[in-house]
Amino acid sequence: MGIYVNPGNENFKETLSGKIYVDKTMMISVLNEFMQTGEKYICISRPRRFGKTIAGNMISAYYSRGCNSKELFAPYKIANYESFLRNLNKYNVIKLDINSEYRNVIDKDNLIIRLTQNIRAEMQEQYSEINFDESDSIADCILKVFSRTTVPFVIILDEYDVLVRENVSDSLFAQYLDLLNGLFKSDTLRPAIALAYLTGILPIVRDKVQSKLNNFDEYTMLDAGELSEFVGFTSDETKALCDKYGVDFEECRRWYDGYRQHGFEIYNPESVIKSIRKKDFSNYWSKTSSYEVISDRIRQNFEGTKEDVVQMLSGESVDVNVTRYLNTMTSFGTRGDLFTYLIHLGYLAYNRQEKTCYIPNKEVRQEWFNAIETDAEYSVTNKIIQSSKSLLTETLQKNSDAVAKALDISHIHVTSNRSYNNEDALQSAIYLAYIYALNKYTVIKEMTTGKGFADVVFIPFEKNLPAIIIELKRNGSAESALKQIKEKQYFDSLNAYSGNLLFVGINYDENSKTHTCNIEEFQK
Repeated sequence: MGIYVNPGNENFKETLSGKIYVDKTMMISVLNEFMQTGEKYICISRPRRFGKTIAGNMISAYYSRGCNSKELFAPYKIANYESFLRNLNKYNVIKLDINSEYRNVIDKDNLIIRLTQNIRAEMQEQYSEINFDESDSIADCILKVFSRTTVPFVIILDEYDVLVRENVSDSLFAQYLDLLNGLFKSDTLRPAIALAYLTGILPIVRDKVQSKLNNFDEYTMLDAGELSEFVGFTSDETKALCDKYGVDFEECRRWYDGYRQHGFEIYNPESVIKSIRKKDFSNYWSKTSSYEVISDRIRQNFEGTKEDVVQMLSGESVDVNVTRYLNTMTSFGTRGDLFTYLIHLGYLAYNRQEKTCYIPNKEVRQEWFNAIETDAEYSVTNKIIQSSKSLLTETLQKNSDAVAKALDISHIHVTSNRSYNNEDALQSAIYLAYIYALNKYTVIKEMTTGKGFADVVFIPFEKNLPAIIIELKRNGSAESALKQIKEKQYFDSLNAYSGNLLFVGINYDENSKTHTCNIEEFQK
């Protein structure tokens, strides 16, 4: 057993000993299908604190010949899978945490040299009958062991992209490319590699390392394929945790859900666990980073960026082209590049079918609010958001004039920033102006109700609040909007809701660019 070569299972054992563990061992069953096939080179990217290191430790504990993990895995799902014993602790494993090694080494330019020396020394200790030369690379050492033992290797590189994300010297980066080339592009070494498992925040960087890793299949926040359910916690897993520990699942969903992959709703695992431990919902994930990640990017303000940010802050999705981003920290040429980067980092979520992106949940939305708060370009947007709490109060108090004035500001701001038709602009103005309501209401747009579609319906998830039905008119009257709510019986679809209702009729006059509002209370 070594530190780098054939490590033990202590790291994964420590994870299992924690109070909360979600069984993700069936990921191994997928990887077993890749072993020693043309799909054995895989790169999995996901945001910080989404379980990359834990997964790497699990994989190492399963495949490594440096430990016996049969009893460790016995209580978990993989133990009942047909390939469990076939591959259990049968492979030589090399596991490297590139981020830790880079942070801890003093002479960073000699990082690769130092790693090579340490791995070579461990191989010499474990295979004393083999003669390793001081000039042997890691690839050379692997080939010598495989030639003598015929036991292939599993190579795990955690945070593979840290030397791409950091401003490292040309010398160190050249050495790193040589390492990748030696491990993954050599036909001679190919039979000796049973599985190569790379993780990072970014997918394979196309303008720097793609030539060394173009034989890898990528599993990303854009498309995690058959590994989708292992990106984070699924809805079923999160609900089971909430039920077990007495936590409000619906509130957990509002805070931490929003990433969707191949039919799975994906929750932020770090935040779910912390909210359950503390019995409180907060911005746990964001505390490990900074909203400046967002603000630094949106300040670049490529054409259409600000308009789309305002629309996403309003709770809507925007089109995004994710195909041209080079997966670097610097190569941004369009708003699509910026948004794709933020998708990979978890600050946006992606809808593969619609090819759109959006802000996934309450936790992340707060980071966007923080990012625009001190940015002069978004001063009006920030003012509208800051005023949204009072707007909800004014609505509940049936103060029609105050609501109309607030919408005047919001609508002008939205339409000045985006060229879409007036009806869409009015709806976006509503969503932005009432953004605070997301803390107390589920907002449903164009809800099927009664004999038609209500423009916006607010259904409370807090007690003692009325549901709100909003009908929008253009160049009509607020009274006609209220009349439509009643005549088409938009309230009929709220039969499961037993509280009071507020009907809000809003009209926008294109000529004066002003709103009128009428609010009535309705007791079911």
